[in-house]
Amino acid sequence: MKLLFDQNISFRITEKVCSFFPNSKHIKNIGLTDASDFEIWKYAKIHDFTIVTFDADFADIAYIKGCPPKIVWLRTGNMTTNAIVEIIEKHNTTLKEFLEEPAYKEIACLEIE
Repeated sequence: MKLLFDQNISFRITEKVCSFFPNSKHIKNIGLTDASDFEIWKYAKIHDFTIVTFDADFADIAYIKGCPPKIVWLRTGNMTTNAIVEIIEKHNTTLKEFLEEPAYKEIACLEIE
């Protein structure tokens, strides 16, 4: 399970979540800083990432195009990196179920508030 963090989330988050989501990346680390949402979505699909974002546009793309990739939509408003890490840790079990359980295979977007 690899997470791909969108531009509105600090690139520093990847080192803070690596213990429970190894191989996660930030779009800055893979040269997609200026890419469109759809280009990021395509990259995530090809490379088996789940996109983590504050942006509703990714949820819209997922509803139209389906999954993969899956989307984790943080509906919390902008937060500090540490607060986002706390949210991810708090919802770790739910995230892993959303990403791994066959019962959730067809669900494209998980909204976290």
